[in-house]
Amino acid sequence: MTDSPTGSATADLSEASSELDDPAYRAAVVDLLGAIAYGEISAFERLAEDAKLAPDLEDKVALATLAAGQLDQVAALRTRLEELGADPFEAMAPFRKPIEDFHRHTAPADWWEGLVKAYVGDGIANDFYREVAAFLDPETRDLVIATLGDTGHADFVVERLRAAFAVDRQLSGRLALWGRRLMGEALTQAQRVAAERDALAALIAGGVDRPGLDLVAIGKMFSRMTERHAARMTTLGLAH
Repeated sequence: MTDSPTGSATADLSEASSELDDPAYRAAVVDLLGAIAYGEISAFERLAEDAKLAPDLEDKVALATLAAGQLDQVAALRTRLEELGADPFEAMAPFRKPIEDFHRHTAPADWWEGLVKAYVGDGIANDFYREVAAFLDPETRDLVIATLGDTGHADFVVERLRAAFAVDRQLSGRLALWGRRLMGEALTQAQRVAAERDALAALIAGGVDRPGLDLVAIGKMFSRMTERHAARMTTLGLAH
């Protein structure tokens, strides 16, 4: 006998409730949602700054609009954190420094570097969060996946960069090097976060119920992230 849709939904809620009763799992979820929420706020600030570098008014407005969309994603994350009994701002606080360190180390020199960073940097972060989401309860997983959905940013960046590369091949070479630097910095920061947040590290390793840190599992995760980064660079027409 198969579960009815209602029965299946009830089972999912029951499973989520049971998992969230585990303090270690709850702490990992709060960490993850806090990291994503601050990442969205940081993305808003970055895109607003990048809009100042836009070569024309059309691009300025387009990027400012995309920046506003980042803040829309934060509301649902704050609500979920409050449902879990967490203060959203306290949940975000541990991730402020590593995220801001990444942006400080990868400040774009011009409009083109800003576009690549927005596309590649956001893509790497989203890959990281999607990997972790595989170990979440259904309700939290669905929220994370929905939050990471593309708001049209990727299409905007790819269109602008491909048009630029068609007339300036030297630009593509420079930005290919920039893309590799972004990947290295992003992985360094992700590994730092994983090492410093025990509950989140356990979740990344495949579940908070696993004893110790599964370095093999984490290594495979970062390998998959590297492969997806290479695919994004190919989409842009950049060597990797």
